[in-house]
Amino acid sequence: RLAGARVADIGAGTGIATALLHARGADVLAVEPGEGMAAQFRRTHPGIPIVRGNGDALPLADASADLLTYAQAWHWTDTTRSVPEALRVLRPGGALALWWNTDALDIEWIAEAGRRVGRFFGIDVPAEKQRAARTELADPSGRLRFTRREVRWSRRVPLDTHLANLGSHSVFLVCPEERKTSFLAAERGHLLNLFPDGIVEETYDVLLLVATKP
Repeated sequence: RLAGARVADIGAGTGIATALLHARGADVLAVEPGEGMAAQFRRTHPGIPIVRGNGDALPLADASADLLTYAQAWHWTDTTRSVPEALRVLRPGGALALWWNTDALDIEWIAEAGRRVGRFFGIDVPAEKQRAARTELADPSGRLRFTRREVRWSRRVPLDTHLANLGSHSVFLVCPEERKTSFLAAERGHLLNLFPDGIVEETYDVLLLVATKP
């Protein structure tokens, strides 16, 4: 039950998950390391408190949270530090929830798009997804016992939104701008053949892991 629960959303970004937790009645605090993200959060959610910090060194008191959430943020942490920090901040019986999106590679057009990305960067996209789905990698120390759920969801977005989301992935962020622009232009052509109305139906599998502190 979230009503009245003390929740900290770590790596809150612009506040997508934080706002949903707040809407469910949680007494939620956002924790965000990035200055730009935090500034956007404050503009969008002026009624929700936010502090600067990260999952490796939480600016929170011992046993102060009923729930810690990491919405697509756990992979930015060093688990040798973030696991002990989560256990420090959670009260006994409190919970840690981690979740992130992965592409639904059993859908052919998504698999083919993944193969194009893989060829471009020299990576094995299916293997990367399998690695991301390995529960034990969320806590290699084995201190946390996770319950796991997978949830499929989809959305219809303009092609430009889809390409902007693709271009925001870390492999593209470190790619030379000219090379990135060339790939995304070619990708636009591929996708317009599939979605001539310019609306892309994206499908994702969300991996959700929840662990309770003894």
